[in-house]
Amino acid sequence: MKTLFLIGGTMGIGKTTACQCLKKALPHAVFLDGDWCWDADPFQVTDETKAMAEGNICYLLNSFLHCSAYENVIFCWVMHEQAILDRLLSRLDTSGCTVKAVSLVCTPDALAKRLQRDIVAGSRDAGILERSLPRLPAYQSLRTLKLDVSALTPEETARRLAAL
Repeated sequence: MKTLFLIGGTMGIGKTTACQCLKKALPHAVFLDGDWCWDADPFQVTDETKAMAEGNICYLLNSFLHCSAYENVIFCWVMHEQAILDRLLSRLDTSGCTVKAVSLVCTPDALAKRLQRDIVAGSRDAGILERSLPRLPAYQSLRTLKLDVSALTPEETARRLAAL
């Protein structure tokens, strides 16, 4: 039986880093970050590019789910609306698969500290604060498990995800 992890959370909450740790913690695991499916310059968010990204994501996830080499398929993306999760799940072959949908959440202060650290390091622009912080409340209404990562390291987050 395969396990599909769908890990959502606002920008900068630590999805990618925690999922990289989770990949190492689980046997026969593969990881896909949704951002890799539309990494472009300039980055454009349009109906067309969103549909293309979702198509790319579903193609790759179904390929991983059908590949006998993998037991654990890990996917992360912002996924701040239930409709995004529902669209992805409707296009995935999850037969013979346990799906674990989790939203990483944290306090606004913890998120601001993480984002500020990234801004200082030069890995994010200053506008990320205005884009990410307002999305935090959206995760509370999703049909997902909520994992508060305010005080967790990426390794601790991965251990909690692996224990689900």
